[in-house]
Amino acid sequence: MRDAAQDFDDFYQHRSPEPAVGSILVAAVDGKGIPMVKPGGASPTVRLTKGQKANRKRMATVATVFTRKPWVRTPEQVAESLFRTRSPTSTQGPTPPRPENKRVWASLVKGKTAVIQEVAQEMQRRDPEGIKTHVALTDGERALQILVEATLNVTLILDLLHVLEKLWKAAYVFHAEGSLEAELWVLDRTLRILFGEVGQVVKGLRQSITKRRLFGAKRKTLQAVAKYLYRNRTRMRYDEYLSQGWPIASGPVEGACKNLIKDRMERSGMRWTEQMAEAIVQLRAIYLSGDFDRYWSFHIEKDQQRLHPGNWTVVLK
Repeated sequence: MRDAAQDFDDFYQHRSPEPAVGSILVAAVDGKGIPMVKPGGASPTVRLTKGQKANRKRMATVATVFTRKPWVRTPEQVAESLFRTRSPTSTQGPTPPRPENKRVWASLVKGKTAVIQEVAQEMQRRDPEGIKTHVALTDGERALQILVEATLNVTLILDLLHVLEKLWKAAYVFHAEGSLEAELWVLDRTLRILFGEVGQVVKGLRQSITKRRLFGAKRKTLQAVAKYLYRNRTRMRYDEYLSQGWPIASGPVEGACKNLIKDRMERSGMRWTEQMAEAIVQLRAIYLSGDFDRYWSFHIEKDQQRLHPGNWTVVLK
């Protein structure tokens, strides 16, 4: 496996992406843990203590780049897709545009900075003249956002699905989990945010803390959600993004985390060494990106070059 994956980086440095008609070039970056083999000499644990994990995981940086046509939507349409507010008999809207030439990959050993630099190179290869609109989606991890903004010349968008996770946490401060009241509370704040009223939502959360005289865990939860929304407000201009047909949720990279890593690397009882995990993830990334046949031809030629040095020129067909 390690031998088969050794030409991964060289292949993508030589590969010319297929032409795409979409006008939006999208990048997304996230992280996903891989369960690792315990270090040699680790003593067995009879019972885990509080906060101790059964598996030792290392975080792999997952990236995806693709081209997409604009898809203009209204805040109401986005809310309908998230909360299923329409009746089952209502007419479905137009089919969303599919990603073109989507490439997914991940690395356990390179680190975030190196992977994001690879994202920049991939975007440059796809749009050398800079005529497309470049956007990037991430979660709210501050270090990741700083790296993306410093490396990529893009409009950085906070993934809406991570915003919803925060809103649900705040909703359960006021309403019971799974209740209709909690869902309606989240729906109302989601619509406000989609209409560009992030500041009003933050103000409402802070006022609730004062007016309801909340203390302890409830106060801490609402303060954390308000701080998260306020810090990311410049990356949450969803009304503008939707009117221009830009994506506002990182579904492709979330799917990559699942298909590329979780479905293969986190099966029951699996533990990985660093080198083997990197090789498996690279080969799986080549397959999921639709490049396996071209990569294998490239790899065979490179292998022949290593076995029989001479005047070789490797050409991707």
